[in-house]
Amino acid sequence: MAVLLVGSRTNEIGVRMALGADRGSVLALILRGVLVLTSFGLLLGVPLTLAAGRFAGSQLFGVNQYDPVVIATAIPALGSSVLIASLIPSFRASTISPLDALRAE
Repeated sequence: MAVLLVGSRTNEIGVRMALGADRGSVLALILRGVLVLTSFGLLLGVPLTLAAGRFAGSQLFGVNQYDPVVIATAIPALGSSVLIASLIPSFRASTISPLDALRAE
């Protein structure tokens, strides 16, 4: 997710850095985009999980329809794994030379 975000916005990042953006603002730009996409996925995924749990509970014997412990554990696990996975492309984007980024097109 972050790799695609960084790869498609290399020129924009280069222009921002050429105009004076520091590494922290580039990191914040990439991580903010990842956070928005992750939040949107969670907003769609949690209700769909509850609907799927309701369906599975009616089809399978002994399956709890709503297990709040599992859902409460899965959300931070997903969030932390997305954050860790997006740090590498974010750090790489923050070290892009403005000249190289503008030549990449």
